Amino acid sequence: MQSILIAGATGYLGRFLCAAYRARGHHVTALVRDRARAGDLDADTLVEAEATRPDTLSGVMDGIDLVVSALGITRQADGLSYRDVDYGANLNLLQAAERAGVGRFGYVHVLHAAAMRDVPLVSAKADFVDALQASRVASTIIAPSGYFSDMGEFLSMARTGRIWLFGTGEARINPIHGADLAEAVVEATEAGRAWLDVGGPEVFTQVEIAQMAFAALDRPVRITRLPDASRKAALAVLPWVTPRKIHGPAQFFLTALAIDMVGQTHGTRRLSEHFQALTRAAAHDRAPEGER
Repeated sequence: MQSILIAGATGYLGRFLCAAYRARGHHVTALVRDRARAGDLDADTLVEAEATRPDTLSGVMDGIDLVVSALGITRQADGLSYRDVDYGANLNLLQAAERAGVGRFGYVHVLHAAAMRDVPLVSAKADFVDALQASRVASTIIAPSGYFSDMGEFLSMARTGRIWLFGTGEARINPIHGADLAEAVVEATEAGRAWLDVGGPEVFTQVEIAQMAFAALDRPVRITRLPDASRKAALAVLPWVTPRKIHGPAQFFLTALAIDMVGQTHGTRRLSEHFQALTRAAAHDRAPEGER
């Protein structure tokens, strides 16, 4: 049994990571900002600390064998930037791990980061990966293609009656469910792998995902393809006309849409079943209380 510390434990992936490591019999310490808001987190120990404040990390890594960080921000909050969290906070964790003699540091990155280095979110992550690989602590870097939770945007558009795609819509992706990704992270760190590009078990074009979203809603397929030039124009304009919390994630998604995001296939959970589950949950929420 190893002692594992999970950073970003209360996020979408972090909760799956805690459960996956505990299921393998490891002792899991979850790093949380607020113990009261951790909810039903599947961890042996909760430790309150602010990774952006290195003074709060004193002693947190003592006795830890492995740190796994899924820490990062998708939408900026609390006045913090990607540079503050995706780079700075993770660097604070790495330096604490070095001082404590932690054996390995696992980090959840993003697939094809080199092709997106000019995107602030990706740049911050990539700069941390550079620091991690230069560290004396052994590292495992996991680069997922995209999450099922991100694919919910297709379902949201389908509910409006139309899905808008840029270009041909033929760029491919094999998104992965958080539980399957957590299992891949566990396997990679236990095997001592240096790097893993990973995705889900099925590869789709964007058009195929759009069709799947309409099928889950039992609605006719209505897809409009916009010229790719409009995607590039949006990338140029958004930083000037929207706040950081809007254009930050938009820059990442608009850039990734033009790239084949296909990692090594892993897991068993299917995107069609995920869409169907989301559709059932939405129908349940809309039903009168007596009919639920």
